[in-house]
Formats: sequence, structure tokens, C-alpha cells
Amino acid sequence: MAFLGFTTRLTPFNWIKKNSIVKSQRRSLSLLFGLLLFITLGSGEVRAQSKEYQLKAAFLFNFAQFVQWPATSFTDGSAPFCIGILGDDPFGGALEETIQGETINNRRLKVQHAQNFEDLQDCQLIFISRSQEGHLAEIFSKLDSKPILTVSEIDRFAQSGGDINFYLQGGKVRFEINPSSARRVGLKISSQLLNLGKIIESAKEGN
Repeated sequence: MAFLGFTTRLTPFNWIKKNSIVKSQRRSLSLLFGLLLFITLGSGEVRAQSKEYQLKAAFLFNFAQFVQWPATSFTDGSAPFCIGILGDDPFGGALEETIQGETINNRRLKVQHAQNFEDLQDCQLIFISRSQEGHLAEIFSKLDSKPILTVSEIDRFAQSGGDINFYLQGGKVRFEINPSSARRVGLKISSQLLNLGKIIESAKEGN
């Protein structure tokens, strides 16, 4: 895949997912990742929504590259990196397309869908959809201390104890990060990712 090589599969986001992270590539990927923050969704409700979830799919792929999971997160050295979607899927296939043929630390990626958290416990990253908004307390209780990165777009998700939350600002996709929540379950978020997000605290910690 050529640098900035747009394709008909997922124009113009394929370039942001082009390489697995190694130390010599990390700075370049960080810059490319940051460019996602400048993409405007555009006009037209349907078009803007489609573009929004293409962007969020690309962000999810990149979040996975800038977070370190403990070895115990995987059953063995060949286990895939699993991105789970809990509840209704808003991506419309964009996430599967984004990760197609990609690896992270030599692990292939897969997407798993479920309506119950119990079916996603082997995932390393879980996107919690808006359809689960009324069940957050139950979900957080079941997560307990499992080393799973939680991402959502539910209002005040990160303040409630989630790790990363998407929000829109000026027609662009932005995200909040709760680093203390991630640290509690043994996840290490790269400083490069922390520099791109808005850092917040859990509500009980900010009081």
C-alpha cells in the first residue's frame, strides 16, 4: 500500500492503517494518526455518518497500536488480536474493511460481535455501542480488572470509568482518554496517543 495511496475500498482512510508498529515507524504513524483529527465529516447526514464511522474504525485500529497489553491478555503467542463490538454495530462493515490483511505485533486481527459482554471476554479492545448506554454499570462490573481497552461514543463514558470516548467537535471526530482507568487494568497508553486526546478523570476521581 503506497503512502497516502487512496483506494476505492475505504477512501481516504486506508493510508492510516498501512503498517504494523515497530520502533522505526512509530513516529511516522503517530503523525499520520494525528492527521485523522483534521478530517472534516462534510455535509449531508448520510454521507457524514458513513464518513464518521470510517474515521472511527481507523481510530480503533490505531488505538490498538498505541496501547500495550500484558502478555496474559492472550491465550498464546499465535492468538489473534480481537476487537469486539458490544451491542448494535454502527460501522456497517467499515471496521472489518479497515483491519483486513493487517497485523499488530505479528498477530492477525479479527472483529467479533455480541450482545452480551460474556461473549467478548477474550477480546483486547471492546467498542461499547450506544445501545448499551443503560447497561454501563453492569458492563463495568463485569469488566472488573480485565485488561481490556474500552471505547465508546456514549456521553460521559470516560468520566464514568471507560478508557476512550469519541465525541464530535466542529464537524471533526475527537476523543477523550481516561489514562487512570486504563492503568488500573494493566494497560499502558503511549504518550503519543495521550498527546492526541483530551485527558480526563473518572467522575469520582475528580471530586
